[in-house]
Amino acid sequence: MKMTTLCYLEQNGRYLMLHRTKKDHDENHDKWIGVGGKFEDGESPEDCMRREVWEETGLTVTKFRYRGIVTFVSDVYPCEYMHLFTCTDWTGEQKDCDEGDLEWISKQDLYNLTLWEGDRIFLRLLDTDEPFFSLKLTYQGDVLTEAVLNGEKM
Repeated sequence: MKMTTLCYLEQNGRYLMLHRTKKDHDENHDKWIGVGGKFEDGESPEDCMRREVWEETGLTVTKFRYRGIVTFVSDVYPCEYMHLFTCTDWTGEQKDCDEGDLEWISKQDLYNLTLWEGDRIFLRLLDTDEPFFSLKLTYQGDVLTEAVLNGEKM
């Protein structure tokens, strides 16, 4: 089991997206995702999100919302519990990321990117300002086979 965070920094109708291109053996290789990563010992979801955003972008989160938890079940990768955040305020200067290229993408253009199919679901939930949610996504390889929102199949 893996515990992770993912954060979408939001500004002027755009999200800061990370195009994962720089790491070998990356399960997200060539996909566009938000910024985040694995928990370190003793971290809360908020601690992990703040640290990962800072490590990957150089930005210090000052205002955020905890939006939901996403459970990933896969026949290839370990089960993952991802804590999902959005952030609307930060300090610092954006830096280059050693895991890929950071780019500000307008929300309407997100769906033209190479995304995981399940990411399209939770990005829509963020866009419609869904209250805190639990989303379970089941994959066979890279194919989404089931999505369950708050206990109900979608």
